[in-house]
Amino acid sequence: MPGETLTSRERVIRTLNRQPVDRFPIDLGSHMSTGISAFAYRNLREYLGLSVDSIWVPDLVQMLAYIDRDVLERFHVDCMLLEPRWPNSWQWRVRDPYEFEVPISFRPFLDEAGNWIIRQGVDEMRMPAGGFFSDGAWLSDWGGLSEDDAIELYAREAERIYKETPYATNFVGYSYGGGFGAFFGGIERCIAMMESPGTVLAEHEALLDQYLRRAGKIIDRFGRYIQLITISDDMGTQDRPMCRPQLVEEFSAPFIKRFCEFIHRNSDIKIFMHNCGSIRPLIPILMDCGVDVLNPVQISAADMDPASLKEAFGEGIIFWGGGCDTQNVLGTAKPADVSRNVKMLAAIFKPGGGFVFNPVHNVLGDVPPENIVAMLDTAYEQSFYDEKEQL
Repeated sequence: MPGETLTSRERVIRTLNRQPVDRFPIDLGSHMSTGISAFAYRNLREYLGLSVDSIWVPDLVQMLAYIDRDVLERFHVDCMLLEPRWPNSWQWRVRDPYEFEVPISFRPFLDEAGNWIIRQGVDEMRMPAGGFFSDGAWLSDWGGLSEDDAIELYAREAERIYKETPYATNFVGYSYGGGFGAFFGGIERCIAMMESPGTVLAEHEALLDQYLRRAGKIIDRFGRYIQLITISDDMGTQDRPMCRPQLVEEFSAPFIKRFCEFIHRNSDIKIFMHNCGSIRPLIPILMDCGVDVLNPVQISAADMDPASLKEAFGEGIIFWGGGCDTQNVLGTAKPADVSRNVKMLAAIFKPGGGFVFNPVHNVLGDVPPENIVAMLDTAYEQSFYDEKEQL
């Protein structure tokens, strides 16, 4: 391999700023859509000969694992998750041999059919017997902290990552609440945009005020330690956007733009947008709003051909994802086929920079560890640039 000349954080920052780098960055687990199921992670650690007795789960809906430093180093990963470890926890034995560290407030119980039931107030989610994640209500905030207390907890962890590790990081605001949406809200919200437009605009205005206050606190307290802030809203289905682009332009874009302008005006932080599905018609709108990074780049969705996306938008937005087809390849193909898929996609997204490797969304619980190794090792092999590739 050619020699590396940058630290991980430098590599990510230079990629975000469209500056030459030694290789494209690699991400595994710095976001709740760039990670790996705790089940697959345990299998991977066992496959690598690493300890499996201290795996903790920051996302208890998707059951995503926190990626430990030994795995980050093994696969040359450049980013680290900004989520403080649960201060009070217990070991949940989901089923043999899977046991994970979860917060003390998280108390699942088995029903007669062998499903795990998780309740929070009147809301409930369920992990089916033998399942890898939960459905039902999306119960993610198990910290029980005020906004200011949560920000202080994130601030301490962000400072630790910045001062004690070489990694880049991203404020998602997940496990302790306090994240940022993108003023959309799914199909039901699209219907409300058409039926009650004045109400939706007023609600988005109030939400923006709340977001700007929160973002100001984050920038003041630990903005110098983070490189990205996430906004999240899935706007696509498998075959098309959830609504006409005109609705996004009228009801979402003005508020996304004002949020992005606030972040860019007051910090060096970039805007990372998580947005699943077939969203090609919406990408120019999001770019005009000031979105810097698009994730997960769902290349298996309709109208999301990777070469066409790169040609049309590669100079205007960072593609963070799209590096391996999780829907059709990663979980079912042989390792050699996974490697070929990564090589093909890296060859598309890599030229000219503006690419951070990550598969399309999370690695699911039943993905074989040898496929994960093939994906990440191939990504590293393909990551190095020569001078012409960055022109």
